[in-house]
Amino acid sequence: MKSNRRQFINSAAMLAASALLPENVFSKGNINSFPISCNQYDWITFYQREGKDWFSDLDSSLADFASTGLKAYEPGLNTVDDVKKLLPLLQKHKLLMPSVYVNSSLHEHDEGQKSIQTVLSIADALKPADTKIVVTNPNPIQWGGQQNKSDAQLTEQAKNLDLLGAELRKRGMTLAYHTHDVELRAAAREFHHMLLATNPQNVSLCLDVHWVYRGSGDSQIALFDIVKLYGTRIVELHLRQSKGGIWQETFGEGDIDYKLLISRLKEMNVRPHWVLEQCLEKISPKTMSAAEAHKIDLKYVSEIIF
Repeated sequence: MKSNRRQFINSAAMLAASALLPENVFSKGNINSFPISCNQYDWITFYQREGKDWFSDLDSSLADFASTGLKAYEPGLNTVDDVKKLLPLLQKHKLLMPSVYVNSSLHEHDEGQKSIQTVLSIADALKPADTKIVVTNPNPIQWGGQQNKSDAQLTEQAKNLDLLGAELRKRGMTLAYHTHDVELRAAAREFHHMLLATNPQNVSLCLDVHWVYRGSGDSQIALFDIVKLYGTRIVELHLRQSKGGIWQETFGEGDIDYKLLISRLKEMNVRPHWVLEQCLEKISPKTMSAAEAHKIDLKYVSEIIF
């Protein structure tokens, strides 16, 4: 899915949204400042299963999204034009956008500099929405490939990630590092280096819980060790559940003990932004529509985190 911007800024809806987004959303005691959000990707997977395209009529798609009671949307953005197309639709459907997911490629110098400028231009275009968190998952060498980055590439990527985070801080935003399973290969060297070689003030963590679980061989031990090591850097959680290793249609009880995870985070006084991302895979159950599933998701998450 990557307007009038002046109208968007001046709208009553946007003023109301801004009131919900205080300047320092991560201060202690400021619990759950954002409403529960949902990433666009899981909606894409539901729509694809039904032979539909999420982006062919984004207005209608976001109406479906809003019908569930969800109040916040986390899109994936690639260009400034993506932002411009999205802003008036968010206003129309009374949806907030406290966080966004933006692609980046940071392990080579020249490509990294171009990627940083692209992300920053998107961040500047997001000012009307008062977005606070920019999530990025630096590209692997090849999606689906088996080649790991070299030490030199990891060094370059960490340097660029820290630079990007520092620039976003100047804009009042927080950079949240995200991973899939590839970063957990080879003793999780990529995952650990991105956090150990960057300044915590510049680079926070978006913990995609199930990708860490799956990337560690379906290990809750590894997942909770990562929470113990880096929990204080978590500003956002991507929420997905499986049963027997298979992604389910709805978020609820399953392989990962989310109630224990939430308890551990509360013990650390960590209050992240909660983002549903209950995606489907080919072998997932097929019993309900996207809207039906997300109503169940929202109810369950609301019960366990508040």
